[in-house]
Amino acid sequence: MSEMYGPHGAAGDRRGLFDFIALTARLREIERANNATPERKESVAEHSWHLAMVSWILHGEFEREAGRRLDLTKMLKLCLMHDLVEMDAVERGAESGEPPRFAALPAPLGTELPALWREYEEGRTPEACLVRGVDRLNPTLMRCLTGQGWGDMATDSHAPVDAEALDGLHLPRVGVSETLRALYEEIRNASVEGGLLPP
Repeated sequence: MSEMYGPHGAAGDRRGLFDFIALTARLREIERANNATPERKESVAEHSWHLAMVSWILHGEFEREAGRRLDLTKMLKLCLMHDLVEMDAVERGAESGEPPRFAALPAPLGTELPALWREYEEGRTPEACLVRGVDRLNPTLMRCLTGQGWGDMATDSHAPVDAEALDGLHLPRVGVSETLRALYEEIRNASVEGGLLPP
């Protein structure tokens, strides 16, 4: 019994998993700068879910472009965990960094999550580069779909965001895929035509 309920036993591992599940549920509470609907902001949880959905939908196109198989499971995992760092940053007032809670998880998650997080941050695999591109596309899509536009944002020089500034921010990441680039350009052009984004 002592082994079962010790800190390294099955119950201890389960407690760590349950605590981490509770932590991830709180991503619903963290708001992003862009809207989910015209009436409210998007949560980090909604953002992560939609990245996973877009990556799944476009996976076949990504493979066609790459001329090789891409690990969809890894891409979905990258989408779902890439912003977990925001939970620790909010709770601790910390700068963005690898959450210490990853290491406390039992194997294999205790090693898999930090490795995936680093892979995403460094963009060192085709899957990570594509997910980073989808991550950059998502707020542009939401600002267009909800009619929010970019009036609440400014460039580094404090000038309003226009189409050229938006291209400078997004094209380096969405440019990893002709599909992502085409989708971004469609969204940008629709935003300009709809008066949401200055040309």
